[in-house]
Amino acid sequence: MGKHIVAIVIIYLVVVVAWAALGSSIHIRTWEADTQLHGAVANLWGVPQQQASPELIFKWQVRKTVKEKVEDPGTRETRIVTRERVVWEERPVILDSSEIEVDLGLDQRKKGLLYYPTYQVKFDGSYSYTHDDEREGILEIVYRFPALEASYDDFSFEVDGKLDSKMTPVTDNGVRIVRERVSVRQGTTVPFGLSYRSRGLDSWHYAFGPDVSRIKNFTMVMRTDFREIDFPRGTISPSAKRETDEGWRLDWESTNLISGFRIGMEMPRRINPGPLAARISYFAPICLGFFFAWIFVITLLEGVRLHPMNYLFLAAAFFSFHLLFSYTVDHVDLVPAFVLASTVSVFLVVSYLRLVVGLRFAAVEAGISQLVYLVLFSYAHFLKGYTGLIVTVGSILTLFALMQLTGRIDWTERFKRFGRPAPENSTVPEVG
Repeated sequence: MGKHIVAIVIIYLVVVVAWAALGSSIHIRTWEADTQLHGAVANLWGVPQQQASPELIFKWQVRKTVKEKVEDPGTRETRIVTRERVVWEERPVILDSSEIEVDLGLDQRKKGLLYYPTYQVKFDGSYSYTHDDEREGILEIVYRFPALEASYDDFSFEVDGKLDSKMTPVTDNGVRIVRERVSVRQGTTVPFGLSYRSRGLDSWHYAFGPDVSRIKNFTMVMRTDFREIDFPRGTISPSAKRETDEGWRLDWESTNLISGFRIGMEMPRRINPGPLAARISYFAPICLGFFFAWIFVITLLEGVRLHPMNYLFLAAAFFSFHLLFSYTVDHVDLVPAFVLASTVSVFLVVSYLRLVVGLRFAAVEAGISQLVYLVLFSYAHFLKGYTGLIVTVGSILTLFALMQLTGRIDWTERFKRFGRPAPENSTVPEVG
């Protein structure tokens, strides 16, 4: 009997090594591809976007007396002269109001064993500035686009009611910008706005500035067509949110805010086939351990004799689930691949044990056990946050059932009886 148990343990350990190799292979195949595929998706669809608030600079002319060194052409002597020059001075000013509308539409893209959360964004910002300085001058409005590697459809930049259809973005320090200048005097109000449609990846942000900024009369309405919203770290939570038929409406509103935080949205991510297949493979030894323990006790109680070779084929049937699942998710959706792999593995076990010990034991004891320990325990990885709880409950219920079934057994006598040769005419396979 001892040799019988040792053989089963060796078979179990061999399969554990095979699962570790499979899980590592999936992990490497997934993340090596990710380094290439993420860039490919970004090139096709766009990169994470951060729309910055427009930058306002007030410029005015002043007369200044300056000293300059000049060289006398005749004597070639250098002398200092004093001259008056008109120079431009500047200082940053802040917006008096911002009204922004953002629509985000999610579009999951699958590449290899990974899903990438791409999105479409429609941006519409309306702003205004009121000049309260007694000096006259020029207001320079600089709008920085969210990303250099992106496309912007239906682009519109309107300043003080005028739309310049010929305006072309320029590159400034590696960033695409548009710039407009307007004459201002005290009391002048300059309304302006920008709108476009674009596409991005992973996340979208709105930034007020590089440092702590003051924001006056700010409102933003963000609409999503997805329900799993997540605000990135370092962002401001909305003032109000309301669920809609398609997703959410989120509102940010402030009269006078000083903040260094941003507004942002992290796109929801689907369960990625590659990492999921790797996790299930690494978890497989626990599933098989429970299955072997349950089958061993049940066969011991019912007097059914299974040879270690039988356990080897059962372990191979379990392994076939993970092998088939890890390679079918490359080509079909997650749930169909899981159902296919589960069906194949359960069929292998039941059809095999039907020949070994009969249909009833194969379909009931073995079949139901495999559905619980392989299919249910593996499916628990689909339920984010509940995997550990489901496995723990299943483990406790298994322990309870085994304790109740074996509580009155004389294990010494049972092991002795199990180790005796089977009767000559017995139809039950004998342990070798």
